[in-house]
Amino acid sequence: MLVRREQPLHSHLCLTRWSLSLLSHTPLRFHSPHPPRGPPRHRTPLAPSARAGWVPALTAAQRAGRGRRQAVPAAARRGAAPQSGGWGWGSGAALDMAAGGSSGGAGEQRPYELVVFGASGFTGQFVVEEVARAASSGELRGALRWAVAGRSRTKLQEVLEQAAERLGKAALGPEVGVLLCDVGDPGSLAAMARQTRLVLNCVGPYRFFGEPVVKACVENGASCIDISGEPQFLEGMYLKYNEKAAEKGVYVIGSCGFDSIPADMGVLYTRDKLKGTLTAVESFLNVKSGPEGACIHDGTWKSAVYGLADQDNLKKLRKKIGYAPVPVVGAKLKRRGFVFYSQEFKQYAIPFMGSDVSVVKRSQRYLHTQLQETPVQYGAYVNIGGLSSVVKLMIAGILFLLLVKFSFGRKLLTKYPEFFSAGRFTKKGPTQKQMDETSFTMTFFGEGYSEGQNPANGKPNVKICTQVKGPEPGYVATPIAMVQAALALLEDTAYLPKQGGVYSPGAAFSKTKLIERLNSRGVEFSVISQPEV
Repeated sequence: MLVRREQPLHSHLCLTRWSLSLLSHTPLRFHSPHPPRGPPRHRTPLAPSARAGWVPALTAAQRAGRGRRQAVPAAARRGAAPQSGGWGWGSGAALDMAAGGSSGGAGEQRPYELVVFGASGFTGQFVVEEVARAASSGELRGALRWAVAGRSRTKLQEVLEQAAERLGKAALGPEVGVLLCDVGDPGSLAAMARQTRLVLNCVGPYRFFGEPVVKACVENGASCIDISGEPQFLEGMYLKYNEKAAEKGVYVIGSCGFDSIPADMGVLYTRDKLKGTLTAVESFLNVKSGPEGACIHDGTWKSAVYGLADQDNLKKLRKKIGYAPVPVVGAKLKRRGFVFYSQEFKQYAIPFMGSDVSVVKRSQRYLHTQLQETPVQYGAYVNIGGLSSVVKLMIAGILFLLLVKFSFGRKLLTKYPEFFSAGRFTKKGPTQKQMDETSFTMTFFGEGYSEGQNPANGKPNVKICTQVKGPEPGYVATPIAMVQAALALLEDTAYLPKQGGVYSPGAAFSKTKLIERLNSRGVEFSVISQPEV
């Protein structure tokens, strides 16, 4: 009889996304990278027809027969309702399924409800599988029309075949299309955006390749979500496109993966379960892996390297945005030290410098200023194990910080990720067994004031403990979170913010059924201890 041996994070992830993000003050993101080979304009151009906006679209039947490419009808590209049967959500139903209800024009029908862009990338392939699973679950309102998009038709077809095989199907249905486009070709991105209500952008690092997708979506009336954990990109998109997205009635929502849906929605879940007024929350992340340890695709490593090298610009960006300060309600949450011993978990912990804190703060600012809800203070930490783990982390961090400050050092770090991460970051990514044996738990400790108690007077007198737990964070939980966020955007339109714009997950989904959707797919929210006075 084999007994699974779960090992703490520090045993196998000494330079993983969690530890590096703490050292770099820059969050890392599990994404499907197209490794930067210079600015996007240096990427391989498409054929002239693609640059003119023509995007080949193939159905499953055409792919099976390897038929000729057929262009999407001009009327469909322009957003006009096609004839005979329509492209709508369900069987010809004239439903306005625009994300937010107005994307691209009221009542407009587009060929697809959603498109997975970067579908053949490492994370993109898992997102495709998750979309295919959702489409075949029978839990949606009707048949989900969706497509995959990327540079290589052959690779996209392989991803669809792989997803069908993993779901036990001979092939995916004819409602699945294939679109060819390139992040370095604005015309092809615009053509993709015109054909869908929503783009799931899996192409990173987002600081290099994210903005062209956002720009194409906003200009062409499509909503967009991504799985970025890069604050400079997320907040830069808010500065540049919030007003334009509002005018178009579309939603741009970042951090819809492990960064930062568990944290952002976890704080809101804790607030809703407390009988009283929640004023402060601390979260502690635990990641467990099996005997083979954990491994991460090197795209996350690249995000760390480039993010740290450019971290000084984040403060300038925030000053330019001019955020309204978030008021402190109740007792001020005290910051813990850089390294401290957690009595709750009987091990050492350090502050989590990923995107969670900044994303949660953006959500709380929106909920306070727009909905007049009490803002919640938030602190995020990650458990790292014993004292030896602290020493290893410090040594690794010093080496990383020294190299990342110089161009030559950054080249070494990105060229040899396996060497500098002791094999924890690889160009191949984790094996299926490694993913199957890895899980995460995020525990939230909240405090506040009981009903009738004024937070302005006295100390907090009520506490609550909640938890979010799920499968492997990067390539299992992240696709689940992204796809369920997409479905909430498409189906829970009445509960989204009334105005389009650039939002954090908590701001966009606080009134939707996203948490229920996540629970049904194994990312579980629960109360560990009831509110105790």
